[in-house]
Amino acid sequence: MNDFVNIFTDGGSRGNPGEGAIGVYITYSNNNELTGFGKKIGISTNNVAEYKAVLEGLDFVARNKEKLKGITKIYFFLDSLLVYSQIVRLYRVKDSKLKDLLFSVWKKEREIETPIFYKHIPREENKKADMYVNRALDSK
Repeated sequence: MNDFVNIFTDGGSRGNPGEGAIGVYITYSNNNELTGFGKKIGISTNNVAEYKAVLEGLDFVARNKEKLKGITKIYFFLDSLLVYSQIVRLYRVKDSKLKDLLFSVWKKEREIETPIFYKHIPREENKKADMYVNRALDSK
């Protein structure tokens, strides 16, 4: 039974700020892949890209409610300690752009209505999402 999904997100920019991209990799509770993708987001900082990756994961869930019917929990895995700490309210956000993105995350969480949990993980455990970021950045 697939009662939860794992969403691995990553964002990056070449330059900081520079050309930015996000990566999202989603599995069911049995570790079977649901989807994975990356996309360019234009000129961005690393932190903005990390937030946009989380938002893209949330958007995927919101767009696929029927496909995810029966999912009772959503687990996000991020390798950005800053973004993780801001989302779970351990750190305050001073930067206005990041604050706007954070509020967008919280708003999207409320719309989804499924409990969402966040975990910070080392980069080595986020290789698939990172691969999607780099694939997007390398694409023409």
